[in-house]
Amino acid sequence: MERTPGAVAIETERLVLRNWREGDADAFHIHCNTEAVMRWLGGVQSRAFYDEVAARLARWQEDRGFTFWVVERREDGAFLGFCGLKIADGAGSSVTGEVEAGWRFREDAWGQGYAKEAATATLSFAFDTLHAERVVAITFQKNEASWGLMKRLGMRRRADLDYDDPRFGPDLNPTIIYEIGRNEWTA
Repeated sequence: MERTPGAVAIETERLVLRNWREGDADAFHIHCNTEAVMRWLGGVQSRAFYDEVAARLARWQEDRGFTFWVVERREDGAFLGFCGLKIADGAGSSVTGEVEAGWRFREDAWGQGYAKEAATATLSFAFDTLHAERVVAITFQKNEASWGLMKRLGMRRRADLDYDDPRFGPDLNPTIIYEIGRNEWTA
């Protein structure tokens, strides 16, 4: 997998995926720290938690050339959430070291196709720019919206890679895995 240095701005028809910058942690905390958004992600978190997450995502961009980028609506610059890539590193993960796609959107952005649009651009970046051989995505069985998007993206379920994440209880585990390979993406 190749590293892409510097700033990234990926534009789609309605969205801009870009690097994190000053003030984004504020928008992230305000718009994505709700019961609905955090339902499958450990619940509502402290402001300090969001500051640390935003700093970590900015470091990934600097160190790796990719991250879970800020997603803005092109029309008005509104912060919608994030979407992008990371190196899988979850506790007990069966896919540690793999390129992982992920997303999180504010509740009023749901159901408008933004997540699919951003995730499609993200997968194109993974395969076309980073030359990844495969990309995985993780969620929980109960999070039908998330794995539904994975299926709409052409990803396939890999039950043989499911694992229990010790950060979450039995109500959420196992963590389930979807994947898509370069050949499937380009077909």
